[in-house]
Amino acid sequence: MPVFHTKTIESILEPVASQVSRLVILHEEAEDGGAMPDLEKPVQAVSKAVENLVRVGHETINHSDDPILKQDMPSSLRRVTEASKTLEKASDMIKADPHSKQARRFLIDGARGILQGTSSLLLCFDESEVRKIIRECKKVLDYLAVAEVIETMEDLVQFVKDLSPCLTKVSHEVDARQKELTHQPHREILIRCLDSVKSLAPILICSMKIFIQILQQGGKGIEEAAENRNYLAQRMTDEINEIVRVLQLVTYDEDEWDADDLSIMRKAFGAIESKMQTAQDWLADPRALKGGAGEKALRQILEHALRIADRCLPADRDLIRKAVSDISNMVDSLSELRAEGKGTSPQAEALARGIGQRLNDLSRTLGKAIQNAERSGIQQPAHTILGKLDQARRWLNAPWIDDKGLGQNAIKQITEEGRRIAKQCPEPHRTDLARLCDEVDGLSNQLADLVRRGEGNSPQAKEIAQKLNNKLNELKNKIHTALLQRVVEDFVDIGTPLKQFTDAVLAPEGTANREGNFHDKARLLTEHALRAADTARMVAAGGSNQNKRAVEALQNAANHIESLTPQLVNAGKIRMEYPTNKAADEHFENLRKQFADGMNNMRNLVDDQLDSAGHLKCIEDAMRRHGKLCEDAIVQNNPQKMVDNTSAIARLANRALMVGKRESDNSEDPNYVNKINSAADRLQGSIAPMVQDAKEVAANPQNVAASNQWRNSNKHLLDAVGKLREAVTHEELPPLPPAPDLSQLNIAPPRPQPPHIGAPPRPPPPSGGHRSEFETDDEGDFDFPMPGENQPILAAAYGLHQDIRQWSSKDNELIAAAKRMAMLMARLSQLVRGEGGNKKDLIDCAKQIAAASEEVTRAAKKLARECTDKRMRTALLQVCERIPTIGTQLKILSTVKATMLGAQGSEEDQEATEMLVGNAQNLMQSVKDVVRVAEGASIKMRTDSGYKLRWVRKRPWYT
Repeated sequence: MPVFHTKTIESILEPVASQVSRLVILHEEAEDGGAMPDLEKPVQAVSKAVENLVRVGHETINHSDDPILKQDMPSSLRRVTEASKTLEKASDMIKADPHSKQARRFLIDGARGILQGTSSLLLCFDESEVRKIIRECKKVLDYLAVAEVIETMEDLVQFVKDLSPCLTKVSHEVDARQKELTHQPHREILIRCLDSVKSLAPILICSMKIFIQILQQGGKGIEEAAENRNYLAQRMTDEINEIVRVLQLVTYDEDEWDADDLSIMRKAFGAIESKMQTAQDWLADPRALKGGAGEKALRQILEHALRIADRCLPADRDLIRKAVSDISNMVDSLSELRAEGKGTSPQAEALARGIGQRLNDLSRTLGKAIQNAERSGIQQPAHTILGKLDQARRWLNAPWIDDKGLGQNAIKQITEEGRRIAKQCPEPHRTDLARLCDEVDGLSNQLADLVRRGEGNSPQAKEIAQKLNNKLNELKNKIHTALLQRVVEDFVDIGTPLKQFTDAVLAPEGTANREGNFHDKARLLTEHALRAADTARMVAAGGSNQNKRAVEALQNAANHIESLTPQLVNAGKIRMEYPTNKAADEHFENLRKQFADGMNNMRNLVDDQLDSAGHLKCIEDAMRRHGKLCEDAIVQNNPQKMVDNTSAIARLANRALMVGKRESDNSEDPNYVNKINSAADRLQGSIAPMVQDAKEVAANPQNVAASNQWRNSNKHLLDAVGKLREAVTHEELPPLPPAPDLSQLNIAPPRPQPPHIGAPPRPPPPSGGHRSEFETDDEGDFDFPMPGENQPILAAAYGLHQDIRQWSSKDNELIAAAKRMAMLMARLSQLVRGEGGNKKDLIDCAKQIAAASEEVTRAAKKLARECTDKRMRTALLQVCERIPTIGTQLKILSTVKATMLGAQGSEEDQEATEMLVGNAQNLMQSVKDVVRVAEGASIKMRTDSGYKLRWVRKRPWYT
């Protein structure tokens, strides 16, 4: 079946599909009794092109050293050649008899063979090119696997000489490959992983160098150095494995997240395959040492297998866990025998063979478990609170429709997240949030009970659904407020813990309590980093931004900080033990810089997820709380308390400045930027006077004049923060129209009312055109067909319809085009299922969908050009970028499906249907994303642009 994961394949297949669709339409017209035109010339052109393609293919085979290419490509060449001969035969028969049915059948068979054979040929060659890159990646993996056994400088020098050219080649080839891919997320993953590998390589070399030096000296810190080295080698290995995984992908699911169970299982299985050979080599060597790289690889395989078991279906889960337990026990026994020098004994060799066989069985079991999970089709709750709210509201909109428990599960996960956040809140917020979660769960259970009794459409159920919808909105707002308070607390100052830790590491030998101070500062740094990472994950799940890229980037940043923190502490300990060692100093500085950059990146991503005005309001509230504590300090004559709380006020003020500056840098509206900058300048100038006045109070808390002066300067500071918040919140209102001239106003008597005449009858539709049952004159307000049990294309169209039906399409070309796409996709579902229409209708419908998708893209890009918010504009351009590619693919796949009509049920027909379904789902999800982002971007448009999209909500979501 055609795949479109590269620009080259798509550019070749699109014109081929266009020609094939023309042949299909000619075939359809002849079915109605028309004569087929003479196709001799176009068929001869196709034959010459096929002849050239086959010649190039044979040359490629002769010059290639890829055995898989040599094995697979000849069959594709034969298929294309046979299809070309079938076309020639059809052309000759049509020339002799333009009404020949057999000729028409040959024509459609030949066209289908040309399209599928060309696709197969291109994919065969492309897979060979990917295998070349993967071979280079595996060379890098092989070198990384031996990093743990390098113990001399000579070996390290040779390691660098061997690794460097391989890394350079991988970098060049992967970079070239990502530019060729059509799936934007795949490009982004490759770029991210490649950048990570480039930055980690020199740090790994440095960590290996310090390990060797400590080993040769026999000094302290050898365990920390080994842990640093292993951590960095494993991170590089993970990044290369991810590159290998993504290189082999040819499809993409727009609704798939990195945190999806299937995504995690596939990544874990890829890691298992990459470690399998190393594990088998260890088993095959009876003299291999306990704890070596091979044994570590084997135990990592078992860990990844358990990760898959946790996410697969129950039947597979139990089988995998038992297999892992058995293998683990056998490995323990084998390791003990080898540690005792009995690795060559019959018992040990039999154990090794048994483990190897069971590992192979486990690999097959894991592969089947992943396939079973894919086929189950069980839909998971979304990964953000906003996404879960959407799923819950869809259930509340029609609770009598069976959604397989998705809506209720989404609500359950929302309340679980709410309780998790509540535990971090102070009273009374903790109790209020927990109580609200209990109320939501209670209403959800009541509604579920009514649904189980068949009363989901009753007035009582509708009343509960409306109450539950209101409670969910209240819970969402409380969670958002709690997250803002947590962010204010945890990200107000991310630099001080690192600075204090660095000072402790660099303290000269002989400093009093040097080691105790180091451990204290390491503990504080670790606690702060882990708490910040935990907060970042909560913001990713519960923030106001539903953008998948932003959410996953924040989750990755939090994971990075969590894994890096203990390594930074280890590097600090080594640096403290060897203060004159340049390698130790360089290694610590490398990790310190990575940590600082990671924390800054995580804070920026957190800020992007939050509403800036709400963020500033929480900062302002925190400053007021510290101000009250300062008042307490004055009353209690406590100078230290005064210093601590005024320092906190100053840090919060600087944090407010940072939030304001990010908002200013993000906008291209000059008036908006000027207002923010003016408010920020005022705030900047208010910090120092407050601090200076606080010092006077701290010197003498009984000085009434100094206390009054501090109160005034603190009030000015709070006012400045409030003005900054107002500047960030302020929206530019359009100018008022001029007042009407009332000088000529006359009060006339009321006109007599004309007699009531009923509305004229509605005229019939034009007789010359076909009117689809999905067309409407009322903005798509019609009974959209409900999807059945096995109607995935209609389900995707229905999902888009449900998302956009709340908006009026009047003065909103984006919504109008999206509604048209939903209707057309519903029609496509009918055609694919054979419920009316013919091949020509299928191809025409796909073309209309592609045209409507171009309208959506054009409207979105036009809106993006006028949007003054840089982040919103980037997000909008990112989500609309993939739509034209998916639309083009839909046309090609519909052509393939059209050649199958009349031959339903074959394996190829099923494969064509599956690909068409996946494409339709991706397209509908992409349009949903565009509409969601465009709605937010519309409020940040240039006032002088003249371009407007009116977003008028027609009804509450839950009605």
